[in-house]
Amino acid sequence: MKSLSFSSAELIEKGWSGDRKYHVTEADGTEHLLRLSPPALFERRKEEFARMQKAAALNLPMCMPEEFGVCSACELTDGSQMVYSLQSWIHGKDLEGLLHLLPETQQYVLGLRAGSILQKLHSIPAPESLEPWEERFNRKIDRNLLLYAECPIKAEGADRLIDYLEKNRGLLSGRPQSFQHGDYHVGNMMLAGTELVLIDFDRSDFGDPWEEFNRIVWCAQESPLFASGMVNGYFNGAPPALFWKLLALYIASNTLSSIPWALPFGEKEIDVMMRQMAEVLSWYDGMTKTIPSWYMGELCLQYADGVPYQLKAPFDFSFLTDYGKVFQIFDLQDSGNICFGAEGNHCKQYFLKFAGAPTACYEGSLTEAVKRLEASVKVYRDLAHPSLIRLVEAKEIGGGFLAVFDWTNGECLGRMYPLSRQKFLAMPEEIKLQVYRDILVFHEHVIQKGYVAVDFYDSSILYDFNQKKTMLCDIDFYRRAPAVNDMGRMWGSSRFMSPEEFELGSPLDEVTNVYAMGAAAFALFADCSRKQEDWPLTKKAFQAVQKAVNPDRRQRQQTIRQLREEFFIGLRGESPSAESGKNG
Repeated sequence: MKSLSFSSAELIEKGWSGDRKYHVTEADGTEHLLRLSPPALFERRKEEFARMQKAAALNLPMCMPEEFGVCSACELTDGSQMVYSLQSWIHGKDLEGLLHLLPETQQYVLGLRAGSILQKLHSIPAPESLEPWEERFNRKIDRNLLLYAECPIKAEGADRLIDYLEKNRGLLSGRPQSFQHGDYHVGNMMLAGTELVLIDFDRSDFGDPWEEFNRIVWCAQESPLFASGMVNGYFNGAPPALFWKLLALYIASNTLSSIPWALPFGEKEIDVMMRQMAEVLSWYDGMTKTIPSWYMGELCLQYADGVPYQLKAPFDFSFLTDYGKVFQIFDLQDSGNICFGAEGNHCKQYFLKFAGAPTACYEGSLTEAVKRLEASVKVYRDLAHPSLIRLVEAKEIGGGFLAVFDWTNGECLGRMYPLSRQKFLAMPEEIKLQVYRDILVFHEHVIQKGYVAVDFYDSSILYDFNQKKTMLCDIDFYRRAPAVNDMGRMWGSSRFMSPEEFELGSPLDEVTNVYAMGAAAFALFADCSRKQEDWPLTKKAFQAVQKAVNPDRRQRQQTIRQLREEFFIGLRGESPSAESGKNG
């Protein structure tokens, strides 16, 4: 029997196991996860620990089993003996709640990794003494049917689940059995850097390996891309039809039992499970289909120096080696461009924008995408400015067109990058004010150079949190003045577009850009809300940007400079000359 002693112990108040869990640290700084269970669970926890050791022997990214036993009375055990297990402490973030904020390609790739890890876990064989799976799981179905029949709460559509279960029991015949993690879903995964790490083996068991996917419901709710990748990663491609039929059976059984399970936990948990049942039924179209609607098929992935990116079809990017090693990729633009961060000789970093590849989110002509990028070269040269990314060179290459810029370490503030956006929105107001000032000054420069901004929105704004520097990018569609709307709906985000950008033949000029600058203020300071109660600055500053986004262009400020002066005077009571001097 061991006496446990740690320099610190922090209680972890989450999970459903009933164990007490602590983040503990030894005197030498070594950290662990400590789990404490009642003595009555000794044999069960011992078996779980042994199964965890078998999984760890596969060299998977997981919390590692370190020590198991019975500990003597101490402060952590409330004065009683307890069964304990020590596991390695994972420095990372819970994947649940974070996953949907990650770039879509990364969500899918993490799903592929989760499926690959699960496939390896299932290589651990089950004991030969286990009774046939058909008998084991049919008994579980019978129990779930009885629990639901006795449950006082009934859910619409439950009869569809019951009917599917009764008609498809035969699918269980002859199913193999293997090791199971027992609770395999995003809630038991962490992200350590970019690596997916598996935790919580306390429900491990043996059974049909495909039954392990029954918790994919929670993965699909968090990210259909992750769930799709998990299935594809497990099968190294699209799964067989039998998998989908069995998965529907396992999910139907789980979903039916979730209502009686929730009863002891109260109305809130019951409501969660009722909504989940409705969602499951919608995925399967009332159990008339076996492939759930969240499944997105196989994505076309390629890798550059180990960094994944998504395309519609394979494309040869071997020319990227001319610019060094790729370290970041922006692949889900709807402009027809795909962008790379690359580091060449002497640590020189570049931002590479290429048109001509079948990018995942672009629906137009590749020829047109190439022409637009070619035309943008003159725009970047004419509008060169300290706040604009610097064009280095541009050329035809690889069957398309490449524009090369200096790399900037700024993070994009657009909604496509929610983690960076949340980080920026949490910054002090004075930081946001400087960013807004920089945006206005640059666009005054645009007007002075005889151009009009088109397709400016929050994804055009980069902010370097370390250097505290604003940079603008993605000005490809800016036009020479005078300009008119020749498309009907112009390029851009509707949140930043004036009425004239929807009206064929309307003028596009500085007054049009005043609207975009007003919209930018609402994006930076109020997360795009235009309600006064959500505005954190002064009433007069609010009135200035409210005026800028007036649908009637005659009621707006007629120049960006006028907007800038009204905003900052309304904000701080500074004179126009003082504001002008600050940004000279």
